[in-house]
Amino acid sequence: MTLETLKIKEELRNLIDAYTTLGDEKKIAEQMELFTSDDNYTVYMNGVVVANTTGTNKLEEEFNGHASLVKKYFTLNGQHSVEIDGDNATGISFSQIKMIRESDGKETLTDYSVRYDDTYVFEDGKWLIKNRVGYFLMIENRILVPISF
Repeated sequence: MTLETLKIKEELRNLIDAYTTLGDEKKIAEQMELFTSDDNYTVYMNGVVVANTTGTNKLEEEFNGHASLVKKYFTLNGQHSVEIDGDNATGISFSQIKMIRESDGKETLTDYSVRYDDTYVFEDGKWLIKNRVGYFLMIENRILVPISF
């Protein structure tokens, strides 16, 4: 493996980590800067397409709508493997996403185990996400019980 390949792999991992951090902080406009303007984002839950969005304008609108329903996000990124071909790359990454929402005065935690299949492109001196497919493989919902000390 060349030094250039290692550098690109690190840049792509940093891209995925930035996506997660900005999402957890609800910095959606900044998160959109990580995508190409003609990106495509598809989400599968239990094998069924539940979202398929093209273009950062539409994606930002959808992410903002979703973020308005979530009190807190917490995401952990796991494995990230990539294949690089010049200014293009593909990658697979895994994330554990936790979301807290409020319903009927109670906080509910939804825990997602997700595999992302990504296509990246190198444009204007940086790597961007061109296509992201999220496979939400396991979903758990539970009501949080307040702990008093």
